[in-house]
Amino acid sequence: MSTAATTATEGLVAVRIGQQTFGAPVLSVQDVIAPVRIDRVPRAPPEVAGSLNLRGRIVTAIDMRRRLGMAPRAPDQAHMSVIVEGAGELYALQVDDVGDVLWLDPAEREPQPITLAAEWRGLCSGLYRLDADLVLVLDIDAVLALDAPVPASALTSPLPA
Repeated sequence: MSTAATTATEGLVAVRIGQQTFGAPVLSVQDVIAPVRIDRVPRAPPEVAGSLNLRGRIVTAIDMRRRLGMAPRAPDQAHMSVIVEGAGELYALQVDDVGDVLWLDPAEREPQPITLAAEWRGLCSGLYRLDADLVLVLDIDAVLALDAPVPASALTSPLPA
């Protein structure tokens, strides 16, 4: 029997929101789907785009641009949904694009910089510096904490698209 050492890696599904790359922990991601009909939910928090039906199951759709305080997506702009689970419920994180799964060395993970916008800092748990990009790691539990107050700046002052 071989005793070859295996290197621990962190798997992240790369997603693009605006001009920024984020990483969703691969173990949190259930599925990735193309746009589907979303029904509005009255009196839902502003970052809740509505709900959708995924194979007979009702899923809450979260507009990640709004959650991160970014300018809204143009109506004709393509998007995808990354399905994640939290507290036994499914959520669809609406993102601009989905990339590859990145397998990264956890030793290279850095804390988020203090200069990161407050609304981003509360939703991210660290970052990786890649050759051509900076990948912010999404804290899925924080993203799904919809009862947490959203800073007023997240709704009024646009961040770079």
